[in-house]
Amino acid sequence: NNETSVPQLLIRDLKFEKKSLAKLMFSPDQENHPSKAPVKYGELIVLGYNGSLPNGDRGRRKSRFALFKRPKANGVKPSTVHIACTPQAAKAISNKDQHSISYTLSRAQTVVVEYTHDSNTDMFQIGRSTESPIDFVVTDTVPGSQSNSDTQSVQSTISRFACRIICERNPPFTARIYAAGFDSSKNIFLGEKAAKWKTSDGQMDGLTTNGVLVMHPRNGFTEDSKPGVWREISVCGNVFSLRETRSAQQRGKMVENETNQLQDGSLIDLCGATLLWRTAEGLSRTPTLKHLEALRQEINAARPQCPVGFNTLAFPSMKRKDVVDEKQPWVYLNCGHVHGYHNWGNKEERDSKDRECPMCRSVGPYVPLWLGCEAGFYVDAGPPTHAFSPCGHVCSEKTTAYWSQIPLPHGTHTFHAACPFCAHQLAGEQGYIRLIFQGPLD
Repeated sequence: NNETSVPQLLIRDLKFEKKSLAKLMFSPDQENHPSKAPVKYGELIVLGYNGSLPNGDRGRRKSRFALFKRPKANGVKPSTVHIACTPQAAKAISNKDQHSISYTLSRAQTVVVEYTHDSNTDMFQIGRSTESPIDFVVTDTVPGSQSNSDTQSVQSTISRFACRIICERNPPFTARIYAAGFDSSKNIFLGEKAAKWKTSDGQMDGLTTNGVLVMHPRNGFTEDSKPGVWREISVCGNVFSLRETRSAQQRGKMVENETNQLQDGSLIDLCGATLLWRTAEGLSRTPTLKHLEALRQEINAARPQCPVGFNTLAFPSMKRKDVVDEKQPWVYLNCGHVHGYHNWGNKEERDSKDRECPMCRSVGPYVPLWLGCEAGFYVDAGPPTHAFSPCGHVCSEKTTAYWSQIPLPHGTHTFHAACPFCAHQLAGEQGYIRLIFQGPLD
């Protein structure tokens, strides 16, 4: 065993300057805050993107979306219920200037629920449509895709008007989620095939085709977080257990003691993309990009070396997060030994991704390491000591441990853990490994 003669270090052995990092721990909101800054309710971050969309964030299509208090309230709440005999009558009732939800029960009967202005709330809408009522345009996430051209060929399963979030304009600024969003004519239309029903108090409710699923973590979004249970949210914001498959006609059981109120770390799945909700308060405790950059510089300052080529390794800057650099650290995913890129230990078989680690002889995939740059995914501000497998995204130990336990919806009825930075399904026993760097020999 030739390991003993070589100085090795785990990143936790690097003496991180706690004080200097503490200064960087304030959220960007707190740094240069004019006193009249708009109130931020929270942010939605799309899983699978490491800080921005592959071709850059543009307009309403981006990897994260901040919800701010609007200059003027635009929320709505249910008011009058009309029972119309024909779809034509229903159309006549649904006034273009007034929000309404139409429930088609049969060819002979449609129920239209009119919604009226609510001066106490702000409404934000999310979906695939680029029409003006949608505030945040979300397209299907393709795991590990480096460009939007990869994503366009896929037949989307995300609804055009997928869901809406209603935020209270007064403290504590509670945010609630509802399935379906209002279209350009201010209507939500649940056709004959959609699951819908009359509630005990005579109101109507229903589910969208592929559903809106929500999971609230236990113990908030902290180092002690544990996965919660996935639920489905109805058009009126009621909570149900999951259907047998995503679009089954039969709704799940109503869960009386749970609500549609979002909390820090809640996950929202739109069947094709999963969003993480972070509250403004939660974000103020999250590491900033400055903090992550300081951690990157700390690792590079320790001059980790490749045990084969003895060349110094360095994580590339956050801006160059997709181009493999010549100094880039690589890792053997079975053992965690970090090297520079080399051709040693290539197996005879062509196309084999497995390589033999020169340090400990274990055989497994050999991949470049990338820093996780989306700070909103971190559950703590710990140093980047661990990497997800098989993609090689690096972040803190507690962050890898948390995401490796989260079953994310995949397709119409399966769930699997995935890297939050690239959406790749995790592999191996844990889904992540501890990194072992070698220190400089001098």
